[in-house]
Amino acid sequence: MRLAPLRTDDRGRVSELLIATAAFSADEIGVALELFDDVYGQAEPSEGADYEFVGAYDDAGRLLGYACFGATPATEGTYDLYWLAVHPAAQGRGAGRALVRWVEQELERRGARLLVVETSSRTDYAHTREFYARGGYIEAARVRDFYAPADGRIILTTRLGAREVGVATR
Repeated sequence: MRLAPLRTDDRGRVSELLIATAAFSADEIGVALELFDDVYGQAEPSEGADYEFVGAYDDAGRLLGYACFGATPATEGTYDLYWLAVHPAAQGRGAGRALVRWVEQELERRGARLLVVETSSRTDYAHTREFYARGGYIEAARVRDFYAPADGRIILTTRLGAREVGVATR
């Protein structure tokens, strides 16, 4: 597996893998593709874009998954991990963990101090929450009924810099 910035021609595969996960609504997929288009809508990625993308590619160059992250406006050293998606056929093989770790290391290199992830409280997102917990993310806040009735927003965070993976930090 190779990690690298997404390419303009990855848009179709991004759409395909978001649909294949069956985790995202049509509106959510539309937002994800809108962010992609904001950065990759021209021939080259926009310099200084609010969003950055990294992809996990197999040996044949096929996109297995991707992460989208960016600086949180009006904060000092805080970033959001906006999207993490791995095609179901590639899940469980380390692509998601590799993508998150790449983002964390890149942000540590930049001197960032906090990475924030937002996810759903629905039961079908339990695996997602466990994935982040194994990586040292802790629940920082919960907003009930945020996305829809019985679908709350869970905000997870991890401190960047000197930390042990798998150990919750505040």
